[in-house]
Amino acid sequence: MKFVLAGYGSRGDVEPCAAVGRELSSRGHDVLMAVPPDQRAFVESAGLATVTYGRDTREQMNAASDFVNSGESAFAVFPQLVDRVTAVWAEKSATLASLADGADLLVAGLNEQRLAANVAEHHGIPLAALHFFPAQALELGVLQQQITNAAEGAQRGALGLPEEIAPPTQHPLEIQAYDELCVPGLAAEWAKSDLRRPFVGSLTLAMPTGVDDEVLSWIADGTSPVYFGFGSTPVTSPSETVAVISAACTKLGERALICSGPNDFTELPQSADIKIVDAVNHAAIFPACRALAHHGGAGTTAAGMRAGVPMLVLWIWLDQPVWASAVDQVGVGFSRAFSESTLDSLVADLRSVLAEDYLTRAREVATQMTKPAESLARAADLLEDAARAGRPD
Repeated sequence: MKFVLAGYGSRGDVEPCAAVGRELSSRGHDVLMAVPPDQRAFVESAGLATVTYGRDTREQMNAASDFVNSGESAFAVFPQLVDRVTAVWAEKSATLASLADGADLLVAGLNEQRLAANVAEHHGIPLAALHFFPAQALELGVLQQQITNAAEGAQRGALGLPEEIAPPTQHPLEIQAYDELCVPGLAAEWAKSDLRRPFVGSLTLAMPTGVDDEVLSWIADGTSPVYFGFGSTPVTSPSETVAVISAACTKLGERALICSGPNDFTELPQSADIKIVDAVNHAAIFPACRALAHHGGAGTTAAGMRAGVPMLVLWIWLDQPVWASAVDQVGVGFSRAFSESTLDSLVADLRSVLAEDYLTRAREVATQMTKPAESLARAADLLEDAARAGRPD
């Protein structure tokens, strides 16, 4: 069967699609990935055929940051925002419509589900979605909704679809790519409706990096470190951030492993107790760490829970507060807004999260998490079933 998967955003948005795409490919299916330009090399390194989809996400994030920092009112530039978003939707729609022609199933990340649904309707093929966090966390404000509606209206017109979207005869499959225990109560709530939202656990490629062996060797030469990472989230002041981390760990007598992600930490000082790298394989490195302090990305949080390591979530934006709350509720650590964190609070927070009770709870929760291979197998099974069900008799 032919599967087309559209994942757009940072690595955290794209990797779950790529992971299940690789699983489908290993089962002999024809798999094609649509990904942003800056994620193409990463996805291709997993052995998947890819096509560039949309614009560079780093440029998009920088543009959004520039707009926020400009102080301009969204209402004042509303027409420009509509034009920009509509143009992006048109580019994505044209690419996806071409790729999905003849597909048995179109699969989209949560951020792309609405756009992909119109493409699937245009081709008369089934749609499935991968949700990396609860859909409620993506609720748009009034202005955002108006902008998105305008872009979608233009897309439907270009695809020759009716202006009004007909109510679905059946809700699409929406795979929840995280563990149910992270969001207690949602499964019971959804069971009362006809929504199809099965939980499968986090979907990850668990790909090794070129520095994993070096990092493990460094860890083995001393005490287990505290991991600090920011995923794909930009940090406004790298030097200050590293200085605070270094000072906090010195006060506590801890070593620090810092993953910079897209942030430029190359000129910052390192020492025997501070190691800075771009990225590591979470599955390989996390179990060797004493604790984790991170931004609260869905993938990082799940990897930490699977590793049985207590964590401090210093959330910044988007869906990160959702996973910060999950860490609090499950009891494997606690959270604080990154903007509210200081040297004193970081020292106190790390001292607390390094306590024995959090470690005990983290190890207990690790046994309840869905294993990575099980998550991938379950997700692929569901997508295969959805593709078969959507085939005409």
